[in-house]
Amino acid sequence: MNMKVMVIGSGGREDALVWKISQSPLVSQIFCAPGNAGISIRPKAKCLPNLKATDLRALRDFARENKIDLTVVGPESPLAAGIVDEFEKENLKIFGPKKEAAQIEGSKVFAKNFLKKYKIPTPSFTIFDIKGIAEAEKYAKTNLPCVIKADGLAGGKGVIPCFNENEVLAAIEKIMIKKEFGDSGNRVVIEEFLKGEEATFKVLTDGERAIPLLPTQDHKPVFDGDRGQNTGGMGAYVPAPVITKELEIEVMETIIGLTLKGMKEEGKLYKGVLYVGLMITPQGPKVLEFNCRFGDPELQPIVLLMKSDIVPILMAISQGQLTKEKIIWEKGAAVCVVMTSAGYPGKYQTEKEIQGLREVAEMEDVVVFHAGTREENGKILTAGGRVLGPTAKGKDIGQAIDRVYEAVEKITWDGEHHRTDIGQKALKKLC
Repeated sequence: MNMKVMVIGSGGREDALVWKISQSPLVSQIFCAPGNAGISIRPKAKCLPNLKATDLRALRDFARENKIDLTVVGPESPLAAGIVDEFEKENLKIFGPKKEAAQIEGSKVFAKNFLKKYKIPTPSFTIFDIKGIAEAEKYAKTNLPCVIKADGLAGGKGVIPCFNENEVLAAIEKIMIKKEFGDSGNRVVIEEFLKGEEATFKVLTDGERAIPLLPTQDHKPVFDGDRGQNTGGMGAYVPAPVITKELEIEVMETIIGLTLKGMKEEGKLYKGVLYVGLMITPQGPKVLEFNCRFGDPELQPIVLLMKSDIVPILMAISQGQLTKEKIIWEKGAAVCVVMTSAGYPGKYQTEKEIQGLREVAEMEDVVVFHAGTREENGKILTAGGRVLGPTAKGKDIGQAIDRVYEAVEKITWDGEHHRTDIGQKALKKLC
């Protein structure tokens, strides 16, 4: 079969998708809009640097004119803006939820009210709008510690834990007064602070049936020991031992099953990947957040262990006809370490030349996924906050950690930063 596939996005998650899709014997050509320097050198791949991920009509027109058989959406913004609706109007196959269903990530307020309505376990919460800034501050100060969340999309940075009154004031100012996340800060959710261990659980679903992916653990804070500002993600590993087989069954029944049933009852059939951010508490798993797309960097280690061809599954979901019951996985573990520009997640510099990529390309069981890079005159330059995601697999988590950090040490550029403790939680859990 000579399928043409288009992947939308330009980060590490999209590189991981292109890398995995390119292995399918069903696929002859992959376009990535807009793509990056790493994606451009993947087998079968061609980047479309002039096609923005947010230009829904131009993407739709390209898919129609070039007879694209399947489009796979990477980031949340096009999904929240309704790209699936645009494509399906033209009978174009696309993987992802429609605009109404993507609210599950696009609005924290929608998600929390949905969880409450369908009695899905989640931290207690209160919602405040832009007229209630003083009330929000007062409520948060009297309910410390708490978590303050911007309602809308904020690139993974709109969730701020607060442990004292000064942190409350800073968070409210950042979200609702300075509007650092734009209109996403018109409302906030102030949430109970839970103690436990975080994990992410993802399924591929056509709205009725669901196939679980390997459980993962992301590392949001920028510095070792989970210190510093939250980021889009500094690294991830699979499988996360905090989610046992028994817990996976519980999550599928009490969270995934109820969510899909509830979304269908709301008239918002959910197709695509459903990503659930969980806190594993002594009382059981509770939902911290939903995402309507693959995680970044969680997808990178997942694809390294995925033996099954992902394309037939994505195509079946786009047609609402998921029949496959499970994915075949390699035994072992995989770890991704995100390498960033100095200053990220704040202001950072770009255009730094990256050294060591050729050396790492010769390593076995290691793939360097590109997140924010561009190519100029044969040189690979930094072009974003999160730049690279070296990812390695091993027979166990310890071997995968050693392997990935061996790769990280070979890659350099001026001001490069990474965490040195990705995967340590898993090691402690297994000891």
